[in-house]
Amino acid sequence: MDWKLELVVVPVSDVDRAKAFYAEQLGFNVDVDHRAGDTFRVVQLTPPGSACSISIGTGLSSAAPGSAKGLHLVVRDIDAAHQHLVDAGVGAGEIQHFEAGTPVPGPEPQHADYGSFIFFDDPDGNSWVVQEVGRNA
Repeated sequence: MDWKLELVVVPVSDVDRAKAFYAEQLGFNVDVDHRAGDTFRVVQLTPPGSACSISIGTGLSSAAPGSAKGLHLVVRDIDAAHQHLVDAGVGAGEIQHFEAGTPVPGPEPQHADYGSFIFFDDPDGNSWVVQEVGRNA
């Protein structure tokens, strides 16, 4: 039996600000933006190439805005991803890898899968990790 993760709710305080961040700065596709009165709105966004989407909105969750931590995105080229984030004005940290559990500046020297990282937060403080996978495939 397959168990496929298709949607993760990301709690935000300002839906329009978050939608602009994810769609305009990160480049996520807006799949749905639906309102049902003043107390319910769902915006579903999907990262390019992903089978899993995120949902932001009003009336979706009791979680505090900014409480989603460690959400992961996977890219084939960490350098291109970092440049995209910088060009889009996302407050992303520098590319780093770990040696003996300590963060070190720069990508993993052999670009090994899951070895290079970028960390950033959305406007509410939900934290994201970008990992490089498949560059050498």
